[in-house]
Amino acid sequence: MLDREGYRPNVGIILVNQKNQVFWGKRVREHAWQFPQGGIKHGESPVQAMFRELHEEVGLRPEHVRILGRTKDWLRYEVPNHFIRRESRGHYRGQKQIWFLLRLVGRDCDVSLRATAHPEFDAWRWSQYWISLDTVIEFKRGVYHQALQELSAYLSKPRQGRGRLAARQAGSSNLAQPLDQA
Repeated sequence: MLDREGYRPNVGIILVNQKNQVFWGKRVREHAWQFPQGGIKHGESPVQAMFRELHEEVGLRPEHVRILGRTKDWLRYEVPNHFIRRESRGHYRGQKQIWFLLRLVGRDCDVSLRATAHPEFDAWRWSQYWISLDTVIEFKRGVYHQALQELSAYLSKPRQGRGRLAARQAGSSNLAQPLDQA
């Protein structure tokens, strides 16, 4: 399913843990790492496609994650001709993606790369949010950077043990007082 300009509708998923580290999947039998992503089927909304792809590629269900945000508009990338099947050349240009930022509320052991008969990834790891994109195929790097940049606004600071707020909560029942008035 292509739009008028030759872009295939798609969703991308940036999954973060409680430390704001991102899920990084290694493509089956390749040395390329990427975020989960996949096409939107006819009749599917971007949210429905995101949950389907999340299960197919990572084995997670809606109860394992919380949606923190999504990109406002489609982000597009063009696929170089040598990656396009001959019969699609001249019609297919690339992908347009809605990106979602999800927080894992389940556990690491809920991740299952073998949830379907055709896995996309054969390994995974948590990486820093602003990971180097050197291991991402070159033509996707710009969209990855755009998605990370736009969605970073939805991140809260990672939990840091007993900071000022935790110490204050332990010593006072007045939780409404701003920290700068301590």
